[in-house]
Amino acid sequence: MHDVTSIVPQEVVLQDADALSNEIALTVEAASCRFDVSAPAWSRLISREPRRILRAVEEVSFTVRRGTTFSIVGESGCGKSTLARMIVGLQRPTEGSLRFADIRRPDGTIGPPRVQMIFQDPYASLNPRWRVGDVIAEPIRELRLREGEVETTRRVGDLLEIVGLSRGDATRFPHEFSGGQRQRISIARALATEADFLVCDEPTSALDVSVQAQILNLMVRLQREFGLTYLFISHNLSVVRHMSDDLAIMYLGRFVEAGPAEEVFARPRHPYTRLLLETIPDVEKPNRERRPMSGEVPSPIAPPSGCAFHPRCAMAVERCSEQRPALRDLGGVRLACDRV
Repeated sequence: MHDVTSIVPQEVVLQDADALSNEIALTVEAASCRFDVSAPAWSRLISREPRRILRAVEEVSFTVRRGTTFSIVGESGCGKSTLARMIVGLQRPTEGSLRFADIRRPDGTIGPPRVQMIFQDPYASLNPRWRVGDVIAEPIRELRLREGEVETTRRVGDLLEIVGLSRGDATRFPHEFSGGQRQRISIARALATEADFLVCDEPTSALDVSVQAQILNLMVRLQREFGLTYLFISHNLSVVRHMSDDLAIMYLGRFVEAGPAEEVFARPRHPYTRLLLETIPDVEKPNRERRPMSGEVPSPIAPPSGCAFHPRCAMAVERCSEQRPALRDLGGVRLACDRV
């Protein structure tokens, strides 16, 4: 049995899970991220081309409750990873704001939570020249979370055991582990900072199905034991259904539907959400009729006018190409569709 207070701030451990879920950990208001992909000025002057702006994320607003999992789902290129990088500070927002709520730490200080990221490719995110013990110990040493190498080494061993590995694995190199084991090492490194907010950018997409289940079960267990808050990025709705408390469907940089995960899965309203849910295999109805998703995701450099989904939507009418629907509340779910 490991000491929970040595892994996360003490106040997170002592509070009840229901009390945690009523507190807001992160507030994002009208956040946008755009990239200038224009040709050089002299080239544009000669060819008389306008500037080209890639709109990766556009006016996204949401809140994440402490101790819960907020998932963002969408096709590749919809802006999920850019949003994740904005939240951890790897990418500055062009407009809008992202604010973490302050928490009280065991030493009495008050400040924002420690935020860490679990990346999609566990091998690329680990230094192949470092032993696993050094990989996990680096944030402990940099943040001075333990006094002396003896305490640091003991903490590394505790973290390895918490994620299902052994203390002896600290002397091995990342290439000596399987993909699932490397992802466990990445999780241990994130916990080493005593983080309580983890941004998970498709952490299981590079793993086999059986290994995915092991990693997901580990993440669920750690969340329950340590009161962790997850922002979970994925395109796999089966995984999201297993993990999520709240869910947002993202299309071409914008949210089209957002709300409690159970409500969205039980009563999908946006046409795009319905099409995504139809891709989930159903053992009870293996031969059910499905509507194939037609067309490709439009370019974020030149998005369609009006509703961005209207070129692929079977319910679209002329108004859909002229007016962009606002994200409005509809029975506990926020929805961006005028046809529903």
